[in-house]
Amino acid sequence: MTIDIGFKRIYETSCVVKSNITINREYKRMVLDTPSRILDCEPGQFFHLLCPSTSELQPYFRRPMSIYGYYPDTGELHFLYKIAGEGTAALASLEPGEALNVVGPLGHGFEIRDDWQHLMVVARGVGLATLAPLAQKARLMGRKLTAICSARSPEVLMSIDHFHELGANVIPVTDSEGTSSVQNLERLIEQQIKNEGVDAFYTCGSSRILHLLQSISTRYGIPGQIALEQQMACGVGMCQCCVRSFRRNGGIVNERVCKEGPVFDLQEAIA
Repeated sequence: MTIDIGFKRIYETSCVVKSNITINREYKRMVLDTPSRILDCEPGQFFHLLCPSTSELQPYFRRPMSIYGYYPDTGELHFLYKIAGEGTAALASLEPGEALNVVGPLGHGFEIRDDWQHLMVVARGVGLATLAPLAQKARLMGRKLTAICSARSPEVLMSIDHFHELGANVIPVTDSEGTSSVQNLERLIEQQIKNEGVDAFYTCGSSRILHLLQSISTRYGIPGQIALEQQMACGVGMCQCCVRSFRRNGGIVNERVCKEGPVFDLQEAIA
C-alpha cells in the first residue's frame, strides 16, 4: 500500500528478514530484504514496524525505529536495536526468512547544507545508530566527519567500525575509562573546532549532550540538528501522542516528533 502525505510518499509493505543477529551484549542488528521503492530515504528518518505476536509476547502498537542503514543497490534496510520491552523482544524472535510488515520512510531527516564541509556527530548508545546513515551520506557527498561516540564501556560502544569504514575520524569515550564526562567532551569538541573547524553539529537522544552542544553552538556560532526520540502510536501525525515543546521565535511551540521531526534545529529542542 502507498500513502501520499503532502509531497512525501510512504509505503506499507512486507519485508523478509535476512539476518537478526546479536552484535554485542546489549544490541542486535536486523537486516531486511526490501523492495527498492521504500529505500528512497534520508538519514534521520524512521520506519514503523509491526512487531510479531508470539505465545508469550503480544505487542499491540507498531514500534518506531530509526534507520541504521539503507542500501538501494542491494535492497537492504538495516536496524540496530536494544531489547527494552515487549515490542523489541518480539522483534528479536524473528528468524531469517520470516516476514515483517513496515511503514515508511517516515519523518524529516538530517540536512547537510552546501557550506557544511566538516560535520561533527556527538552521541551516546543507540543514538549512534540514528546517526550512522548521516556518515554514509557525508562520505557520498565528500564531506569530512568527526564522530565522538560515547558509551558506558568499550564493550558496548556502537558503530565504531562502521564510522571508521566510512572515513570518519572516530573519538571513543566511555564511563568506565573516565573519558565521557561533560567536561572532557567539551574539551574534545573545542579542540576539534580550533584545530580542524566544525561547520555543523549532529546528535540524538542524550539530554546531557544536547545541553552541552547548545552551549558550544551558541558560543561559537555553529548550527546543529538533533534527532529526538519519543513514544509514538501512529507515526504519521494523527494521534498527537508524540507532541513536544520547542523554543521558536521567542516563544514556545508544540510540534509532533513523527511529523515535523524527528530531526529538529539543535537550539529549538528542549531536553
